[in-house]
Amino acid sequence: MKYIGYTFELIRRPVELEVETAFDLLSASLAEIGFDSFEQDESGLHAYIPAAKENPAAVHDLLGHFPLEDLLWRFSTKVLPDINWNEQWEKNYFQPIRIENKCLVRAPFHPTDPEMSMELIISPQMAFGTGHHETTSLMMSYLLDMELGGKTVLDMGCGTGILAILSRKLGANSITAIDIDDWCGHNTAENAALNGIQDIDIHVGDASLLESCPFFDVIIANINRNILLNDMATYRSRLRTGGTLLLSGFYTEDIPFLAECATALGLKQEEVRTRNNWAALRFTSLS
Repeated sequence: MKYIGYTFELIRRPVELEVETAFDLLSASLAEIGFDSFEQDESGLHAYIPAAKENPAAVHDLLGHFPLEDLLWRFSTKVLPDINWNEQWEKNYFQPIRIENKCLVRAPFHPTDPEMSMELIISPQMAFGTGHHETTSLMMSYLLDMELGGKTVLDMGCGTGILAILSRKLGANSITAIDIDDWCGHNTAENAALNGIQDIDIHVGDASLLESCPFFDVIIANINRNILLNDMATYRSRLRTGGTLLLSGFYTEDIPFLAECATALGLKQEEVRTRNNWAALRFTSLS
């Protein structure tokens, strides 16, 4: 799969605005128009999109109507050759990570750690979700604190499948994983196999697929604020009474909007977890 690499440089910003905040918001906005991998260094934000999904007009429109004022961006692009993404991750990015000191996340080329009672093997390729991003680690921390034995779980926006795989390893009886990107579906299947799991039900599509799905005990959605607000009613319609809805992929300042939407749908907010201005929410279905 060929990718287009964009490098974004922030050349003007308000004094009170942190560069990290601007780049975080830019990453989230770019994800909504098809970008699926990001890295930041001293030269700016590097964002990657499959060549088949590239829409230069959408990028220009995004920068021209950016939700924060007084920002000026400059960007360049290049076509990336087909390369071994696993090798690139091994050399440059993906290091083993421990979640809550309960679970080791490593790539196939990393050694195991006998001191960790649980491990996940993730070959990320270009899909989102290795546990390094705050939203993924927050969702994993929720799952590690839950009793999932015998539960049915839905992972919306599954990315690498890391949350679906963790749920299965924690004893969930039935797992459904959905993502709009067929690349993520393939990566989820590959990662499930790496972990000795063969029974995750993987689908490519959006929340409209839930109309034909059964009810779930736990629904996980780590996406972004706008999609969560748009699709929360659909999630709610497939959540059993007393079931749990876990949401992440947004900033702390977005919490009131999501909480208001959830409350209107008959969901009770149980817990908020935050890390570096990213947030994750846990709700319970009241009926």
